[in-house]
Amino acid sequence: MDVIFIEGFVGRTIIGIHDGELHEPQPVGIDLHVGVERARACDTDRIGDTIDYSVVHARLHRLLREHRVQLLEAFAETIADILIHEFGARWVRVKVTKPRKFDDVTAVGVQIERESPAAARHAAVLHLIGSGMVPGKR
Repeated sequence: MDVIFIEGFVGRTIIGIHDGELHEPQPVGIDLHVGVERARACDTDRIGDTIDYSVVHARLHRLLREHRVQLLEAFAETIADILIHEFGARWVRVKVTKPRKFDDVTAVGVQIERESPAAARHAAVLHLIGSGMVPGKR
């Protein structure tokens, strides 16, 4: 599996549950690691054969403007869904942070990992085959 990543993305959005977080955009940091099957771009040298991180970057900016979630967990889940369903990722790790949320910490946040439903089915089939069972055979 190849991993495409964006680290250190910083944007501004309204997110949170406390009154002071609900009126003015605040900074959020985002790190993404996106797993794809061996990227065809390794052989073709064409951007169309991989995930274009410039398009992902633009999609993150759009999400920052449009989302309506309050929790970082839900925001990270939304990002994971976008990467899997819009960009065809097989696996993602999404880290979202609020820098300097408190005076005595560098950041607070959440990190999640998700895989596409197709990747999960593939792993389940491999597990069955490895255990001696073959799906669909009786």
